[in-house]
Amino acid sequence: MSERVTITTADGVADVRLNRPEKMNALDPAMFSALSEAGRALAEDRAVRAVVLSGEGRAFCAGLDFQSFAAMTRIPRDRAPRDEGAAATLLRRDAGSPANAAQRAAYVWTELPVPVIAALHGVAYGGGLQIALGADLRLVAPDARLSVMEIKWGLIPDMTGAQMLRHLARIDVARELTYTGREVSGEEAVALGLATRVSNNPREDAFALAREIATKSPHAIRAAKQLFRSAWVTSPEEGLLLEERLQMALIGSPNQVEAVRANLEKREPKFSDPE
Repeated sequence: MSERVTITTADGVADVRLNRPEKMNALDPAMFSALSEAGRALAEDRAVRAVVLSGEGRAFCAGLDFQSFAAMTRIPRDRAPRDEGAAATLLRRDAGSPANAAQRAAYVWTELPVPVIAALHGVAYGGGLQIALGADLRLVAPDARLSVMEIKWGLIPDMTGAQMLRHLARIDVARELTYTGREVSGEEAVALGLATRVSNNPREDAFALAREIATKSPHAIRAAKQLFRSAWVTSPEEGLLLEERLQMALIGSPNQVEAVRANLEKREPKFSDPE
């Protein structure tokens, strides 16, 4: 895996760090690829029960690297990405995938079967913010600065931003942030729905939360994430059927029985990893 993203795992919690601190973790082709690879690797690791996503150095992610942005001007006007520039590569879509390469860097965290907690400090601009929006939860420093910054470059958020924002913020708020590109503090981000809560030590608190999640039944946690991924985009009838199907799969399963026994016996549960 590229050194752009590092992964270490302990006690079921994966520590994923954007690792380009000299550029405030700005997104270049290598970073896009490394984020997608990291997500795919974690999805296959059955021992992982929660993920903390953060940035090395002074910021979470400053958004698109300027050189990558400059490469976008080489896309032909008919929008067919025929050249081999950075932008063409990022717009390429794998067969059967709903997302192109740029979108996958953010969407992979939504698709991950376990909870992802983003710890935001410094700045989360443009694509950096969209990556954070792909997480289940966002803990943000009060003085962090967040921005849907694409309008500054004459663009729109195109890394799943609109898909994520529609579940988090009022539509008029999403429009204002997208139309203006204005920066918001960590505290305002919470008030607007972009972040879960403010933390003076977002990475430390993210790990505390991840470790707590890791003590719960991994089958139930995965089912809960699957449930919430679908609940906002399905009909009530489909949502109720999904609840029933997921619950029936849990009832009487080894980890569910262990959860009951541990509570009755007033001891810590010993859960097995999903197969």
